[in-house]
Amino acid sequence: MRKSKFSPTQIAKILKEFDNGKSVEHISREHGVSSASFYKWRSKYAGMNSKELKRLKELEDENRKLKQMYATLALDYQMAKEIIEKKL
Repeated sequence: MRKSKFSPTQIAKILKEFDNGKSVEHISREHGVSSASFYKWRSKYAGMNSKELKRLKELEDENRKLKQMYATLALDYQMAKEIIEKKL
């Protein structure tokens, strides 16, 4: 998965600018972010401060790593099971 070029602190600051009254078009031009990305961030991170947003990103990254580890172990288990069945 591609890493975002915006840090959680920057995302929180951009969303706060919108809450303070700036238009989406102005924010998009100023920060170089598409309006689609902005609305996606808004739906996902609305109401969070930068600390909460950073923690959420860390948890998502940890979850992705754990899922990858599980998938690897499940494949190893399946291969070992097939090898044992062939020997018996």
